[in-house]
Amino acid sequence: LFPRKMGENQTLVTEFLLLGFPLSPRTQMLLFGLFSLFYAFTLLGNGIILGLIWLDSRLHTPMYFFLSHLAIVDMSYACNTVPQMLVNLLSPAKPVTFAGCMTQTFFFLTFASTECLLLVAMSYDRYVAICHPLRYSVLVSWRVCTTLAVTSWTLGALLALVHTVLLLPLPFCGPQKVNHFFCKILAVLKLACADTHMNEIMVLAGAASVLVGPVSSIVISYIQILRAILKIQSGEGRRKAFSTCSSHLCVVGLFYGTAIIMYVGPPNEDPTEQKKYLLLFHSLFNPMLNPLIYSLRNRDVKAALKRVLEKSRASF
Repeated sequence: LFPRKMGENQTLVTEFLLLGFPLSPRTQMLLFGLFSLFYAFTLLGNGIILGLIWLDSRLHTPMYFFLSHLAIVDMSYACNTVPQMLVNLLSPAKPVTFAGCMTQTFFFLTFASTECLLLVAMSYDRYVAICHPLRYSVLVSWRVCTTLAVTSWTLGALLALVHTVLLLPLPFCGPQKVNHFFCKILAVLKLACADTHMNEIMVLAGAASVLVGPVSSIVISYIQILRAILKIQSGEGRRKAFSTCSSHLCVVGLFYGTAIIMYVGPPNEDPTEQKKYLLLFHSLFNPMLNPLIYSLRNRDVKAALKRVLEKSRASF
């Protein structure tokens, strides 16, 4: 590594080594092949969802508008962390530059915060659709949808920018080894040779704002949805109402379930390693599973896929 001078007895680190997972070379090669496959499935699955929403006019509704943004976030999420992890599995000694590390941190925080807020917007859409169906076109107009999506992306980027701006001035004078498979902000902060108390407080406050607030909003929305569903007289009506929410509930459970376990889960003998694997699930498996959930549990998506395939066959 090539540090630059900071003072008489200190040097500023300009590159970091990501330690990744402490495994044997053979296991790392096996994981490289496995994770590469999962990464390809993530891009393919979310790409298919985006393509179907774009091509099929019947999916041009607010619900699928938000789903398209969720697919973009999931693809971006994976693209931000997985390629670097794959490189580390092949070449563990290859460093990442300081600028590259800060960029990865910024985008990870942006996509994580944006997904939290998009899930809230999607719960609002389901709440209005079931509790106020007659006012749906007014309360969830395209203007409202666009505003919610833009707000989610903007707030996610601003929150990430605050953390990154607070992180950039800190001096990093060694060691340069980040105990993670990507530049996670708390893992990077441990390497700073300065007081990081304010940074840690801001990280916790930011995590609380995008976890506690959104989760509370989603829970309140679904309490109201459950009450409205229980008032429906026909069994078919109840089944249809539940089916419109089941996919979103599964995605919310996966996303917030792993997040809650990471922050408030039971103690472990090696909490750092445990959180590494949980975050791996969060950044690789969640984005891969989301399109599967929405395709397997959603009649509209399956019907749209069938129509697109039939058109493709007819054209040939």
